[in-house]
Parts: sequence; C-alpha cells; structure tokens
Amino acid sequence: LFRSNAWIQKRVLSSTPDDKKEMIRNGPDLQEFMSGELSDKNTWNDYKGNLKRQKGERLRLPPWLKTEIPVGKTYNKLKSTLRTLNLHTVCEEARCPNIGECWGGGEYATATATIMLMGDTCTRGCRFCSVKTAKNPSPLDPNEPFNTAKAIAEWGLDYVVLTSVDRDDIADGGADHFAKTVSHLKQRNPKLLVECLTP
Repeated sequence: LFRSNAWIQKRVLSSTPDDKKEMIRNGPDLQEFMSGELSDKNTWNDYKGNLKRQKGERLRLPPWLKTEIPVGKTYNKLKSTLRTLNLHTVCEEARCPNIGECWGGGEYATATATIMLMGDTCTRGCRFCSVKTAKNPSPLDPNEPFNTAKAIAEWGLDYVVLTSVDRDDIADGGADHFAKTVSHLKQRNPKLLVECLTP
C-alpha cells in the first residue's frame, strides 16, 4: 500500500507545476482527513440558509453542494463533437454534477469523458439512476462504433472508458456492438488503452 501511494504521488508530481507540488507536499495528511477538520470549511459558516424549507421559501443548496456551471473551450469542443456524431456519455445521461470539471479538464487540462454506447435509453428502470428508460428503445445505431472511434481520434486521447445502457431487448445484450467499437478504436490507434465497463 505504501509503495503504491508513493508511486501515485510521484506520478502526480511529475506532471504538476512547481507551486502545486509544494502545496501537495505540505498539504493535509490522512489524520487531518479522518479528524474531519477541513481547511475550506470557513465558507460553510457563512451559510445562513435552512436545510428544511419553510412555507413559501425556496430551498437553496448549501455551499458544499454547489458546483460551477460547465463552460470552457474543451467542454464546448467535446459537447459539439458528441452532438455532431450522435454519441452519448454517462456524464450527461446520468446528470453528473462534475461534468464541467471532467470535460473542461479541471485544473490541469486533462479532459475525460466516459462514452455510453447503445444509445441513451436503458431497458431497466433503476430508481437511483437518471438515464431514460423504455421497454423497447430505438434500434442500435450501426454507425456508433465508427463515430465513437472518430470522436476519440479527434480528441487525441490515450485512454478511453466505454460503458453502456442495459439492452435486454437485444439477444447478445450488445456484446457485438462493444466488440465493433473496440475494433474501430484499435484500428485508428493500436496503442490506445480501452476500458470496457459492460452491464
């Protein structure tokens, strides 16, 4: 465990600006996190809202639950490519609040997105999930494997994560669709690492 943590810290520090390296070295340790004493808690004291709504009052989110509205050149480029090629991401479909941070590249401009194959409609209705559901979703887009490879090539990624909705209406559950997508990705970039999160 200690060896892997040292490796992770070394890898993070190698691509981090000098001022950030110093902040990481002198930053909080495990004991501080376990004690619950967080340095940015001072803004929480300014929160005057109620956690329960009073009659006629609009309930506002406390500062520790708020995220910034997604913007930026990288975010807009990813969104535009996805719309043009009719692709979907779990980030959008599940309404992830961190989408701006991931797509925008966060502090170090490494944009990430998890491509969701086989459309945007699932055949299951899990109550915790925001993805649309239907008993008979529209048929699979035969161009999706090619379009996914095209988008990943445009973004110039070295690593991509593929996931999908559940498609109980298809005999193989979409296994062939996954295989075609990985095949197209590898044809364009044999060194690309592809992680498949299958249902």
